[in-house]
Amino acid sequence: MFDLPFHLYDAHLSLTLQIPNTTLSTRKIVVEVCNVIATRGARLAAAGILGILKKTGRDTVKDSEVPKTVIAMDGGLYEHYKEYRHCVKNTLNELVGDELAKHIKLIHSEDGSGIGAALLAASHSQYI
Repeated sequence: MFDLPFHLYDAHLSLTLQIPNTTLSTRKIVVEVCNVIATRGARLAAAGILGILKKTGRDTVKDSEVPKTVIAMDGGLYEHYKEYRHCVKNTLNELVGDELAKHIKLIHSEDGSGIGAALLAASHSQYI
């Protein structure tokens, strides 16, 4: 998942975590642990997306019509780690199946939390 050469991880571990002089095997273990954690996070995110699709009724084909769905994702992992994006998409494909997955698009959204808050406030103001 991480695309830096292993010698650069030594600098990151030293500067960021104050762990100096790590061996190559230690850096490889750290990278593997980070990959496992990021993969778990991506799979959990995909499961959450499936929950929302189920709640909104967009998880099945109805009357031979496949709903087209766009999901806006925000956050550093999604934006900067290509493998994380692929893992979210691949997991979602596993969960919904190939036919429905072709009609689901995941996109990166800048300031998604701000936009979401604005949409929530706007929708709530209709009921006041």
